[in-house]
Formats: sequence, C-alpha cells, structure tokens
Amino acid sequence: MSLNQTKSETTWLLAALGILILVSFFAGLSLIPLFDVDEGAFSEATREMMVSKNYLTTYLNGAPRFDKPILIYWLQFASVKLFGLNEFAFRFPSAAAGAAWAASIFWFVRKESGNRQAFLAATMMVLSLQVMVIAKAAIADGVLNCLLAMTMFALLHHYKNSSKTALHLAFATVGLGTLTKGPIAIIIPFVATFLFALLEGRVKQWLKMIFNPTGILLFLIIALPWYLLEYRDQGMNFINGFFFKHNINRFNSSLEGHSGSLFYYLPVILIGMMPFSGFFLTVLFKLKTLIADSTNRFLLIWFSFVFIFFSLSGTKLPHYMIYGYTPLFILMARALPLTKHPERFALWPLILLAMLTLLPLLLQKAMHDISDTYIQALLVGAMELTGQTYLVVVIAAITGIVVIQFLPRFSVEGKLIATGLIFSLFINFYLTPLAGRLMQEPVKQAALLAKKEGYKIVMWKTYNPSFLVYFESFVEKRDPKPGEIVLTTVKQLDQLNHPTILYSKYGIVMAKLNQ
Repeated sequence: MSLNQTKSETTWLLAALGILILVSFFAGLSLIPLFDVDEGAFSEATREMMVSKNYLTTYLNGAPRFDKPILIYWLQFASVKLFGLNEFAFRFPSAAAGAAWAASIFWFVRKESGNRQAFLAATMMVLSLQVMVIAKAAIADGVLNCLLAMTMFALLHHYKNSSKTALHLAFATVGLGTLTKGPIAIIIPFVATFLFALLEGRVKQWLKMIFNPTGILLFLIIALPWYLLEYRDQGMNFINGFFFKHNINRFNSSLEGHSGSLFYYLPVILIGMMPFSGFFLTVLFKLKTLIADSTNRFLLIWFSFVFIFFSLSGTKLPHYMIYGYTPLFILMARALPLTKHPERFALWPLILLAMLTLLPLLLQKAMHDISDTYIQALLVGAMELTGQTYLVVVIAAITGIVVIQFLPRFSVEGKLIATGLIFSLFINFYLTPLAGRLMQEPVKQAALLAKKEGYKIVMWKTYNPSFLVYFESFVEKRDPKPGEIVLTTVKQLDQLNHPTILYSKYGIVMAKLNQ
C-alpha cells in the first residue's frame, strides 16, 4: 500500500471512529438525569464550587468532600461555564476524555500493528458496555483512564526508543492523574513497568527512567501545589479524609459496604466488555502465543497487576477494573487472527439480550418475594416501563445482531463493529434512559418542584446528592420536625404520622409533616 493510500485509509478510519465516539459517548449526555450517588455528588460539589468561588477545597452540602482531588471539579466547572448548569456540561469532561482515550489507543496500535488493528482495538473500547457507561458519567474515572492509557503508552514507547519526550509526557500525565484520583495514578504505572522491567532484565533502565530529574520536576510542578495548598487549608482533616479514608482504608477494608470475593472481577469483565466478551476468553486461551511478543507481555502485566491488586483490595467496585481494560482491548484485537470461529462471539450479547427479555417475568416474581416497600415501588415502576414496547425493542436488537452474522459481504471485523454499534444504540438510547426514568427522574422532578415552590427541605433516611444539583441549594440531613418538608422514601411514611404528600413517584416521596 502506498503512502497516500495509507494516509487516506487512516483518515477514513479516524472519521469512522469519530462517528462511533459521537454516538457512544456524546449523543446521550443530556438524555438522563444525574445518577446517585457518584454523579450527583461530583456535580453538586462542582456547583457549590461555582457558588462559593472556592476553587481549592470541594464541598458537598456545605461539608468538605475529600473523596477525590481537584482536577475533575475544575474540568466540570469549565464545562458548566461553557454549556450551562445541566447534565451535558457535567458529563462532557468524561466524554472528551473518552474520545482522547480512544484516540490514544488508535495512535499506539497503529504504530505497532497498522491501521486496521488500531481501528478494531479503539472501536471495541468505544462500544464496550462498561466504557460506554464510564465515558458518560460525571465522575473522575473517565479522565483517569485516559491519563493512565497515555502514561503507559508513553512509557512503553520510551522503553523501545529511549524517547525523552515520551518519558516527560508520562511524568506529566501521571501528575495530571494524581490530580484526578490520587496515588492510583502513580501505583499502576510504577508497579506494572517495574514488573515488566524485571521480566525483561532491564531493571537498570527502569531505575534510570523512574529517577529522571526532569520528569520528577515536571510531575511535582503539576501535582504538588494543589496538595500543599489543600493541606495548608484543611490540615489533618485532608490527610485523614483523603489519604487514609479514601485511599488506604479502601484497600485495607470494605468501605461503604462495597466488598466481594477474590473472583468478584471475573463476571465484571465478562459483562463489562460486552459485546466483545468472547475475545477476553481468547486472550486467556492464547496466552502462550501472545506472550512471545514483548509488547503483549507489557500489556498482560498491566492488566494482570490491575486485576490482582483490586481483587485483593477490601473495597471492590466494578469500575476499578476499567483501569486494566486498555491493554485488554489491544490484546483482544491482536487475538482476532488466532480465533478459529469469531462469529460465535455474537452469542455473548445475544445471551445477555435474551436474558433481558425475561426481565418482566422476573420483576413480577420479585414482587411476590420482596416485602421492602421502597423496593416494591421500584419494581412497580420497572414493570410500567418494561411493557410491550420494551420487548419489541429488545427483540429488534436481537434480530439486528443475528441478521448481521449472515451478511456475506461483511468481513469478520465489520460484523463485530456492526454488532457493537447495535448494542451501543440499544444501551445508550433505550436501556440507560429507561434506568434513568426509574431511578433518577423522580429525584429530579421532586427537586425542581421544591425549587419552584421555595421549599426548605430536610433529607431523611435517603441519600440523593443529585437532588441538591437540581434544587440548587443545601438540605438538612436529620430527623424532620412537625411542619417541615421532608425528602424520603415510601418505606419511611409509616413513621411520619400521615403527612401531606407533595410529590411521590417510584418510591421517592416529598411530604409535609403535620404540625
């Protein structure tokens, strides 16, 4: 292929990738209310930053929030200034980071293996279930994953070519990652590259890389000022809240009840990488062949460290595994030629979709088995939303995927991408909005009503920080008193002595207590 042909192919593939990114990451940003707890908490902390004009310390409902460092809030702040106070603005930084993340995968794989494999790896990333969710979520993880990918690619480029520019880029992105989510942005590159250097017998080169004076200075210039200023502002409250509670304690113990077994992340991967989960198993079955290549060894060490580290962590959350997804997408694209029957992998999304057709029946059964009145209210709402139209849409998605597998002119890669696109359209424009209508629309509607009427709200036995975003004010979290207006759930109504219901939907209740 000539140079002009290669450039033309690159242009077309990048254009196609851009369209997929728009569909998967950007098109649905404003379709769904902010999800609680995380999206609501991040967005409200940003809103309070705008009101207080305190750009150093983040607050949630007036109390300091030490969960994450500052960068995501600054990015959301800039986005809200540009687009206004809405869901699109709060989620835009994550979508933009997702786009840069996909572009970095394309760039890296193109240098290693050419355009076609680069496009396949980046496309699998863009159209996979868990990435679609995280790249539209108003939280820090989309930005962190982008920065982690750039860091690791730059470090491998430095290993291969002794590029000072690549090394300095890695230190800069580690600095930005440390401003995004803290020590994990250092731990993953540090340990994964050390293990790779140990395996390759290049520890001296690793030491020289890690202790590069210019790189260290660059990292400190980027990351250190905020940490020093935050400590000066908040003292030991910052150290205890951020470093001990939200970093060390997350590893040592189960924080906020998020625990699981050593095998917790296996089903997370199989579901999270839908509709391409079958290729993960190919990677496992073809390890002996894949590890013959040094780049593959680097990628496998990267993924394996993330998997083992978070499997051993006391606190387990599904999105932690995404830190190891980037190498998996590349390995999966590289494993395609080793697969004898890639068409069979369409069975994975088809099985998931087939299970979703059973959801109305499962909801009816759950209604008889569950006595919790709040859960019952959610189940009633879910049954309302999963009627005949729901079944038609799910069956249409199944039919589309099946038909694609029998199109003779489609290549294997083309069928995979078309399957992923149908899956993405179903998740982004139907299933996720459905979940938003059930879980979050009542919170948003209650908040907008309270804002319109000028109510003073007490939030009791529920935690919905997204309410604060739409309400655009604080609430008190305590037991309500006679005459006050309370936001709670239907489960608590029996304790409120027949209050006046101001709003009620899918288990969320706003009521005025009797005097």
